[in-house]
Amino acid sequence: MAIHNNLHLPEQADLLSQIRFDSEHGKIWFNEQRMLMIHSSVMGLLRKELVESLGVERARGFLIRFGYHSGWRDAELVRKVRPNAPPNEAFFVGPQLHNIKGMVRVEPVELDFDVDSGKFHGIFDWFDSYEAEVHLQDFGVSDHPICWTLIGYASGYTTYYMGRRIIFKETQCAGTGADHCRIEGRPLEEWENHSELERYLLPDPIAEELFALQSELNQLRDSVKSGDLDEDLLFNSVGRSGAFRNVCQLIRKASTSKVTVLLQGETGVGKEVVARGLHQSSDRADKPFVAVNCACIPPDLIEAELFGVEKGAYTGATQSREGRFERANGGTIFLDEVVELSPRAQATLLRVLQEGELERVGDTRTRRIDVRVVAAANEDLEQAVETGKFRADLFYRLNVYPVHIPPLRDRSEDIPLLVEHFLNKYHHSYNKRTLGVSDRAMDALMHYKWPGNIRELENMIERGVILADNNHTIDLDSLFPSLLEPSHPLNIINRQGRLTHNEGGSEEAEGSGDHAGLCERLLTDSFNLDQLEEQLIRTAMEQTEGNISAAARKLGLTRPALAYRLKKLEE
Repeated sequence: MAIHNNLHLPEQADLLSQIRFDSEHGKIWFNEQRMLMIHSSVMGLLRKELVESLGVERARGFLIRFGYHSGWRDAELVRKVRPNAPPNEAFFVGPQLHNIKGMVRVEPVELDFDVDSGKFHGIFDWFDSYEAEVHLQDFGVSDHPICWTLIGYASGYTTYYMGRRIIFKETQCAGTGADHCRIEGRPLEEWENHSELERYLLPDPIAEELFALQSELNQLRDSVKSGDLDEDLLFNSVGRSGAFRNVCQLIRKASTSKVTVLLQGETGVGKEVVARGLHQSSDRADKPFVAVNCACIPPDLIEAELFGVEKGAYTGATQSREGRFERANGGTIFLDEVVELSPRAQATLLRVLQEGELERVGDTRTRRIDVRVVAAANEDLEQAVETGKFRADLFYRLNVYPVHIPPLRDRSEDIPLLVEHFLNKYHHSYNKRTLGVSDRAMDALMHYKWPGNIRELENMIERGVILADNNHTIDLDSLFPSLLEPSHPLNIINRQGRLTHNEGGSEEAEGSGDHAGLCERLLTDSFNLDQLEEQLIRTAMEQTEGNISAAARKLGLTRPALAYRLKKLEE
């Protein structure tokens, strides 16, 4: 397609409708991305500090890349907010977002492009560039164009939209004394100085190396001060919450001894990972680590599997073989779901712990064994003792050094770090690269109750990486395909954002669908919205006998939101 002069930007109501101010929770949303409002003068201070600390060229490259990634992210929204628009109207989302965000007023001059062939040429006029304004205030008139962030944005947006590298240049700039800015965009290879232009989009290796070294130095200093060097062996250093650090400290202290450790926690909290961390932190790190899930072994075979068997001990024992304890000799054995051990296996385990020796099934010879035992249970062993399912003397022997691993919902500040860790893992596994999870998806992850804990989070991120296209953001519906659970993050977000979702994931304004008939009956000449809201609140409070939390759930509000409305009603 070709579009030439007399261009006009389309109406922007569809874009404005995507903006939602959630002041109650301190957030602004544009579709699924969290946005910020910030003083342009503060951005000017950032520019000034970058120029003074890194120099003009490095500051220019940094800000171009900053704008490039911002434009790329916004280009992802095109297919969501204008899925059926003509190509020119869809493309104009970028220039219009520049306007809406208060960065610069854009007027198209000439535009000629075809997505299928990759042809692109565009000229735009920019008026009232915030970047030119702050640069003039801090540095005066420049000898060269200085709208670096805005140029990066236009290049990143158009590159994503066209599916090939498109670079914009300022042919005139208000920062150099012109009355307004003008930009021109072409495919990278059509510019004479394309190598120089492309260089600005590449990370600065020297600066990155300095930043990385400084970060490593600071982390090392913090580790030395806190004595937490062994934390690096746990969870691949994924976690900085107080609950995480407490587990690390307990494991670090246990690693210097031979004490038997009992790990307790819900399914999926990472008990085996902690057990491996304990082993790797100890002086047994160069010896075997053997993990056994006791629930996966049939009760009549578990004793032979753990402690070995002699030939002819029972039908099918055609040869002698060592058990898991002998394989772990000198190292560590991890017994997960230890409560599932048979009574005979419990008795044999108690002997191993007390005497350091065992006998294979069907054998009369005693074998000495040196193994550190790390046991784990996801149910209350004391209760299992009371019901007769587990030996009391074995429980006391295992419970010498208990460590409780908190569920993920109690260490939610570690979720972003875990997400980044699993993203890196599955980017490598599936040989693809995403742009991470959307801000709205991250907000949902932070509010979710995580019945499956870290294992559930890992599975969710793996699914998101599989479903997302290369260089795309992982959206909310990719992480949470089912919307049936009441505690589902979509439902939490919906209650906060006044949206409802159908099972296919589409969004409808609350009050549509099944509520349409009710709205028709309510909207009479005497209708008063404030009175209706007051009546709904009072009815909910009556039904819940004054329980604000329960009433808030009925109304689809958060408790603070309902408390605020009740206070207004009493005034």
